[in-house]
Amino acid sequence: MPYGDVFTRINREYYQLTGAERKIADHIMLQRQDCQYMSISELAEAADVAEATVSRFCRRLGYKGYSAFKLAVAGSPAGAKAVNPLYGEIAAEDDVSEMCRKLCAANVEAITQTMNMINPQSVSLAADLLTAAERVLCMGLGGSMVQAQEAAHLFSTVLPYFYAVGDSHYQAIRCALLTPRDVVLYYSYSGSTKDVVDVMKIAQERGAKTILITRFPKSPGAACADVVLECGARESPLQMGSIAARMGQLYLTDVLFNEVCRRDMEACRQQRRLVADALADKHL
Repeated sequence: MPYGDVFTRINREYYQLTGAERKIADHIMLQRQDCQYMSISELAEAADVAEATVSRFCRRLGYKGYSAFKLAVAGSPAGAKAVNPLYGEIAAEDDVSEMCRKLCAANVEAITQTMNMINPQSVSLAADLLTAAERVLCMGLGGSMVQAQEAAHLFSTVLPYFYAVGDSHYQAIRCALLTPRDVVLYYSYSGSTKDVVDVMKIAQERGAKTILITRFPKSPGAACADVVLECGARESPLQMGSIAARMGQLYLTDVLFNEVCRRDMEACRQQRRLVADALADKHL
């Protein structure tokens, strides 16, 4: 189905929609491009309907689900503003210097947004869980798995029980063998994939604690997590895996790492000194 047809289809189907579905349509037509940055939970809350109603609305318009609908909105020329597939409002006519300036501003904004969203109590609780854990499994999918690997690498320089687990099947296997002394640290920008919900539920059944780093604190994944840390930066479906969004996640990782280290600075210094000595022979 052509992306640009989404608003036309809403207008065409409007009077066949139920009352609740019309509330969604009204909100989308007023907001146009803004809805592409919203999770299904946020749109449902904004339109004062259930999430299931949003899913039904998307299917009625011919889309497989909410993600496909957002992609259609992002590619539609009928919105109030054409969506740039590059984060930071990069334009074709920009020179390299202007492009660099815009990207720097976008990345700084993402970190600033994340800083303003930080809940100190949540950071402290997450650090408590990580410090007391017997094992910490760092997980994600796609670009978020890269963030999980980065977290496992960083924390491993001071604590020996952090492991990155990439494959979704292997994630389920590892979670099935967790104990109440273990923690799952999961990275998911949307918090709305089937995998994150599956992993969280398995971990909960085993009595393990879960920490989710996400953009959407009201997502299905967040509802299953013990601690939610919210990152900044909005991205459309056409800006998937933007560096700015990852900068927000990396900043949160750094905050969490330093909060853990702050609990015992001298021990962390000793551990990093041992790691540095072990790596010294790797350099020419």
